[in-house]
Amino acid sequence: MSHQQSSWGQQPQQQQQQPQEVALTIDQILQYLAQHTMAIEQLLLRGQTQGEAAKPPLFDGEREKVVGFINACRLYISMRIKGSGEEEKISWVLTYVQGEVAEVWKENVLEERRQGVSGVETVEELFTKMRKEFGEFNEESKKVDELRMLEQGGWTCDEYVQIFKKVSRGSGYKGRPLVEEFKRGLNGNIRRRLAEAELPPVTIEEWWERSVRLDRNLRQSRAEEKVLGGKGAARVARPPEA
Repeated sequence: MSHQQSSWGQQPQQQQQQPQEVALTIDQILQYLAQHTMAIEQLLLRGQTQGEAAKPPLFDGEREKVVGFINACRLYISMRIKGSGEEEKISWVLTYVQGEVAEVWKENVLEERRQGVSGVETVEELFTKMRKEFGEFNEESKKVDELRMLEQGGWTCDEYVQIFKKVSRGSGYKGRPLVEEFKRGLNGNIRRRLAEAELPPVTIEEWWERSVRLDRNLRQSRAEEKVLGGKGAARVARPPEA
Protein backbone atom coordinates (compact mmCIF):
# COMPACT_ATOMS: atom_id res chain seq x y z
CA MET A 1 0.00 0.00 0.00
CA SER A 2 2.75 2.33 0.87
CA HIS A 3 4.37 1.48 -2.45
CA GLN A 4 1.24 2.48 -4.35
CA GLN A 5 0.95 5.71 -2.42
CA SER A 6 4.55 6.46 -3.16
CA SER A 7 3.99 5.87 -6.89
CA TRP A 8 0.85 7.94 -6.94
CA GLY A 9 2.68 10.68 -5.13
CA GLN A 10 5.29 10.80 -7.87
CA GLN A 11 2.83 11.03 -10.78
CA PRO A 12 1.74 14.62 -10.19
CA GLN A 13 5.40 15.70 -10.19
CA GLN A 14 5.97 14.07 -13.57
CA GLN A 15 2.83 15.67 -14.97
CA GLN A 16 4.00 19.07 -13.74
CA GLN A 17 7.37 18.67 -15.45
CA GLN A 18 5.95 17.86 -18.91
CA PRO A 19 4.38 21.29 -19.57
CA GLN A 20 7.66 22.90 -18.46
CA GLU A 21 9.61 20.90 -21.07
CA VAL A 22 7.11 21.87 -23.85
CA ALA A 23 7.18 25.52 -22.84
CA LEU A 24 10.97 25.49 -22.92
CA THR A 25 10.96 24.06 -26.43
CA ILE A 26 8.58 26.79 -27.63
CA ASP A 27 10.75 29.46 -26.03
CA GLN A 28 13.76 28.11 -27.85
CA ILE A 29 11.92 28.22 -31.17
CA LEU A 30 10.71 31.78 -30.60
CA GLN A 31 14.19 32.88 -29.57
CA TYR A 32 15.68 31.30 -32.69
CA LEU A 33 13.13 32.95 -34.96
CA ALA A 34 13.69 36.32 -33.30
CA GLN A 35 17.44 36.04 -33.85
CA HIS A 36 17.06 35.10 -37.51
CA THR A 37 14.12 37.30 -38.54
CA MET A 38 16.27 39.67 -40.58
CA ALA A 39 18.06 36.86 -42.38
CA ILE A 40 14.76 35.17 -43.19
CA GLU A 41 13.28 38.42 -44.52
CA GLN A 42 16.31 38.94 -46.75
CA LEU A 43 16.03 35.43 -48.13
CA LEU A 44 12.33 35.91 -48.83
CA LEU A 45 12.99 39.26 -50.52
CA ARG A 46 15.70 37.79 -52.72
CA GLY A 47 13.44 34.89 -53.56
CA GLN A 48 10.74 37.29 -54.74
CA THR A 49 13.14 39.04 -57.10
CA GLN A 50 14.57 35.82 -58.47
CA GLY A 51 14.85 35.97 -62.25
CA GLU A 52 14.40 39.75 -62.51
CA ALA A 53 18.08 40.31 -63.27
CA ALA A 54 20.49 37.90 -64.89
CA LYS A 55 23.86 37.36 -63.29
CA PRO A 56 26.77 38.83 -65.23
CA PRO A 57 28.91 36.60 -67.45
CA LEU A 58 32.40 35.68 -66.30
CA PHE A 59 35.00 38.28 -67.24
CA ASP A 60 38.35 36.94 -68.43
CA GLY A 61 40.04 40.23 -69.28
CA GLU A 62 38.95 40.78 -72.89
CA ARG A 63 38.88 44.52 -73.50
CA GLU A 64 35.78 44.38 -75.68
CA LYS A 65 33.78 42.85 -72.80
CA VAL A 66 34.69 45.11 -69.90
CA VAL A 67 31.93 47.71 -70.45
CA GLY A 68 29.23 45.06 -70.85
CA PHE A 69 30.47 43.23 -67.75
CA ILE A 70 30.39 46.39 -65.63
CA ASN A 71 26.91 47.31 -66.84
CA ALA A 72 25.63 43.79 -66.08
CA CYS A 73 27.12 43.97 -62.58
CA ARG A 74 25.55 47.37 -61.92
CA LEU A 75 22.14 46.14 -63.02
CA TYR A 76 22.29 43.04 -60.83
CA ILE A 77 23.54 45.00 -57.81
CA SER A 78 20.75 47.58 -58.15
CA MET A 79 18.07 44.88 -58.28
CA ARG A 80 19.41 42.16 -55.99
CA ILE A 81 22.07 43.34 -53.53
CA LYS A 82 21.59 47.10 -53.43
CA GLY A 83 21.34 47.18 -49.64
CA SER A 84 24.54 45.23 -49.08
CA GLY A 85 27.76 46.82 -47.89
CA GLU A 86 30.52 47.91 -50.27
CA GLU A 87 32.79 45.12 -49.06
CA GLU A 88 30.21 42.49 -49.99
CA LYS A 89 29.59 44.10 -53.39
CA ILE A 90 33.30 44.19 -54.20
CA SER A 91 33.76 40.57 -53.21
CA TRP A 92 30.71 39.56 -55.26
CA VAL A 93 32.00 41.30 -58.40
CA LEU A 94 35.45 39.73 -58.04
CA THR A 95 33.93 36.23 -57.97
CA TYR A 96 32.98 36.78 -61.63
CA VAL A 97 36.51 37.85 -62.60
CA GLN A 98 38.10 34.57 -63.64
CA GLY A 99 40.57 33.20 -66.14
CA GLU A 100 43.81 34.22 -67.79
CA VAL A 101 45.09 37.74 -67.11
CA ALA A 102 41.90 38.72 -65.23
CA GLU A 103 42.67 36.12 -62.56
CA VAL A 104 46.13 37.57 -61.99
CA TRP A 105 44.66 41.08 -61.82
CA LYS A 106 42.10 39.93 -59.24
CA GLU A 107 44.83 38.39 -57.08
CA ASN A 108 46.76 41.67 -57.21
CA VAL A 109 43.67 43.65 -56.21
CA LEU A 110 42.96 41.32 -53.28
CA GLU A 111 46.56 41.56 -52.10
CA GLU A 112 46.56 45.35 -52.40
CA ARG A 113 43.31 45.51 -50.46
CA ARG A 114 44.78 43.30 -47.76
CA GLN A 115 47.71 45.70 -47.48
CA GLY A 116 45.41 48.71 -47.61
CA VAL A 117 47.04 50.27 -50.67
CA SER A 118 44.50 49.45 -53.41
CA GLY A 119 42.52 52.69 -53.26
CA VAL A 120 39.36 50.62 -53.75
CA GLU A 121 36.79 51.23 -51.03
CA THR A 122 33.57 51.10 -53.09
CA VAL A 123 32.34 48.95 -55.95
CA GLU A 124 32.36 51.99 -58.26
CA GLU A 125 36.04 52.53 -57.50
CA LEU A 126 36.57 48.88 -58.42
CA PHE A 127 34.80 49.47 -61.76
CA THR A 128 36.99 52.53 -62.42
CA LYS A 129 40.11 50.51 -61.71
CA MET A 130 38.87 47.75 -63.99
CA ARG A 131 38.18 50.15 -66.86
CA LYS A 132 41.65 51.66 -66.55
CA GLU A 133 43.22 48.22 -66.65
CA PHE A 134 41.12 46.52 -69.31
CA GLY A 135 39.54 49.40 -71.25
CA GLU A 136 40.67 50.58 -74.65
CA PHE A 137 44.07 52.22 -74.65
CA ASN A 138 42.62 55.24 -76.45
CA GLU A 139 38.88 54.83 -76.06
CA GLU A 140 38.07 58.44 -76.98
CA SER A 141 39.87 58.19 -80.32
CA LYS A 142 38.07 54.96 -81.09
CA LYS A 143 34.72 56.60 -80.29
CA VAL A 144 35.55 59.55 -82.56
CA ASP A 145 36.39 57.23 -85.44
CA GLU A 146 33.13 55.31 -84.99
CA LEU A 147 31.16 58.55 -84.83
CA ARG A 148 32.69 59.91 -88.02
CA MET A 149 31.85 56.73 -89.91
CA LEU A 150 28.28 56.51 -88.61
CA GLU A 151 25.48 57.09 -91.14
CA GLN A 152 21.73 56.51 -90.99
CA GLY A 153 21.49 54.48 -94.19
CA GLY A 154 18.59 52.02 -93.98
CA TRP A 155 17.91 52.62 -90.29
CA THR A 156 14.87 54.53 -89.12
CA CYS A 157 15.62 57.78 -87.31
CA ASP A 158 14.59 56.10 -84.06
CA GLU A 159 17.32 53.52 -84.59
CA TYR A 160 19.88 56.03 -85.82
CA VAL A 161 19.35 58.34 -82.82
CA GLN A 162 19.80 55.52 -80.30
CA ILE A 163 22.95 54.23 -82.00
CA PHE A 164 24.31 57.79 -82.30
CA LYS A 165 23.78 58.34 -78.56
CA LYS A 166 25.66 55.16 -77.76
CA VAL A 167 28.58 55.85 -80.09
CA SER A 168 28.92 59.54 -79.16
CA ARG A 169 29.06 58.75 -75.43
CA GLY A 170 32.69 59.10 -74.43
CA SER A 171 33.76 60.68 -77.74
CA GLY A 172 34.34 64.11 -76.24
CA TYR A 173 31.95 65.73 -78.76
CA LYS A 174 29.58 68.32 -77.31
CA GLY A 175 27.53 71.28 -78.47
CA ARG A 176 27.85 72.34 -82.10
CA PRO A 177 30.41 69.69 -83.17
CA LEU A 178 28.07 66.97 -81.91
CA VAL A 179 25.15 68.49 -83.86
CA GLU A 180 27.22 68.66 -87.04
CA GLU A 181 28.21 65.00 -86.76
CA PHE A 182 24.57 64.02 -86.28
CA LYS A 183 23.48 66.09 -89.28
CA ARG A 184 26.25 64.63 -91.44
CA GLY A 185 25.04 61.08 -90.77
CA LEU A 186 21.36 61.84 -91.39
CA ASN A 187 19.80 60.86 -94.69
CA GLY A 188 19.89 63.86 -97.03
CA ASN A 189 16.11 64.17 -97.44
CA ILE A 190 15.50 64.54 -93.70
CA ARG A 191 18.50 66.78 -93.17
CA ARG A 192 17.40 69.21 -95.92
CA ARG A 193 13.77 69.36 -94.76
CA LEU A 194 14.81 70.21 -91.20
CA ALA A 195 17.48 72.70 -92.26
CA GLU A 196 15.01 74.50 -94.56
CA ALA A 197 12.23 74.64 -91.98
CA GLU A 198 10.97 78.04 -90.84
CA LEU A 199 12.43 77.34 -87.39
CA PRO A 200 15.19 74.76 -87.86
CA PRO A 201 16.38 72.76 -84.86
CA VAL A 202 19.38 74.10 -82.99
CA THR A 203 20.36 71.85 -80.09
CA ILE A 204 21.19 68.17 -80.41
CA GLU A 205 18.05 67.29 -78.45
CA GLU A 206 15.94 69.25 -80.96
CA TRP A 207 17.61 67.49 -83.88
CA TRP A 208 16.98 64.10 -82.29
CA GLU A 209 13.31 64.80 -81.54
CA ARG A 210 12.37 66.49 -84.81
CA SER A 211 14.25 64.10 -87.08
CA VAL A 212 12.48 61.15 -85.46
CA ARG A 213 9.09 62.85 -85.81
CA LEU A 214 9.71 63.81 -89.45
CA ASP A 215 10.96 60.33 -90.34
CA ARG A 216 7.87 58.73 -88.81
CA ASN A 217 5.58 61.10 -90.72
CA LEU A 218 7.35 60.43 -94.01
CA ARG A 219 7.20 56.67 -93.55
CA GLN A 220 3.53 56.79 -92.63
CA SER A 221 2.79 59.02 -95.61
CA ARG A 222 4.55 56.64 -98.00
CA ALA A 223 2.68 53.67 -96.55
CA GLU A 224 -0.69 55.44 -96.95
CA GLU A 225 0.22 56.48 -100.48
CA LYS A 226 0.80 52.87 -101.47
CA VAL A 227 -2.58 51.83 -100.09
CA LEU A 228 -4.54 54.76 -101.50
CA GLY A 229 -2.69 54.69 -104.80
CA GLY A 230 -3.49 51.01 -105.30
CA LYS A 231 -7.19 51.52 -104.58
CA GLY A 232 -7.38 54.52 -106.89
CA ALA A 233 -5.84 52.58 -109.78
CA ALA A 234 -8.40 49.84 -109.34
CA ARG A 235 -11.36 52.25 -109.36
CA VAL A 236 -10.42 54.54 -112.27
CA ALA A 237 -11.08 53.04 -115.70
CA ARG A 238 -8.70 53.76 -118.52
CA PRO A 239 -10.32 55.97 -121.18
CA PRO A 240 -10.93 54.31 -124.58
CA GLU A 241 -8.54 55.10 -127.35
CA ALA A 242 -9.79 57.40 -130.10
